[in-house]
Amino acid sequence: MRTINAQTIIDAVAGMCIKANRKLPDDVLRAFKGRMAGEENPAAREVFRQLLENAELSANSELPLCQDCGLAVFFVDMGEDVRVEGGLKEAITKGMVKGYKDGYLRKSACDPFTRVNTGDNAPAVIHLDLVPGDKLKISMMAKGGGAENMSRVMMFAPAAGWKGIREYIITRVAESGPNPCPPIVVGVGIGGDFELSAVNAKKALLRKIDDTHPDPAVAKLEADLLESINKLNVGPMGLGGKTTCLGVKIKTAPCHIASLPLAVNIQCHSARHGEVTI
Repeated sequence: MRTINAQTIIDAVAGMCIKANRKLPDDVLRAFKGRMAGEENPAAREVFRQLLENAELSANSELPLCQDCGLAVFFVDMGEDVRVEGGLKEAITKGMVKGYKDGYLRKSACDPFTRVNTGDNAPAVIHLDLVPGDKLKISMMAKGGGAENMSRVMMFAPAAGWKGIREYIITRVAESGPNPCPPIVVGVGIGGDFELSAVNAKKALLRKIDDTHPDPAVAKLEADLLESINKLNVGPMGLGGKTTCLGVKIKTAPCHIASLPLAVNIQCHSARHGEVTI
């Protein structure tokens, strides 16, 4: 049994929250540059130019990429041979609070009814999975309100099949329009149950934009959705163009014979996330 001190987790999580909010992952920057080169709409090209400039300014000035630093969402793979001295969830939340304070990141958490801000972005949203081994892997995503508000869960009848799923996803993106700050990344959870489909849709957003799904059949579905969504002409920031979406990522799970759960989780162009293994 390996023991990890809570302070180690606090420090790692704090640093990850700050870095994720200040520096876009390389795969997102590559997607910006690649898509910009293929845009014919002057407005779309200008949006990409500004996004790239913003990313450079943020990285150099140590200011957030976006004023909406989001709710902090964590996915944790905890080895079965790991023990956290001081409490895992408490350490993650303390680390998040420290990171958002030290990094001067906007605190966006509030009471759902009074709308009074919690003052520290707490509590952290934590999804925990037990895995073999003695490592602790923590992935963090800063999820802004504009994109999250455009996300949905739908419980289909099995007869809907891929045709129904495909139509719903494309329609959801079209109806979202400029609200989630496109170009977006679309996470899709298919199967499982109500809550698992939603978790899987968000977890799918942790994949690199330029990766390919290991299952060729699912990879084909992702490519089909991406092509169809980009024909909507919503474009960067809703100003028209070939790039409404940078990538579509699907995660599937077995489901009940009587249902076909579908979750669509939309991420904005500022696809901020980080990962640390302890």
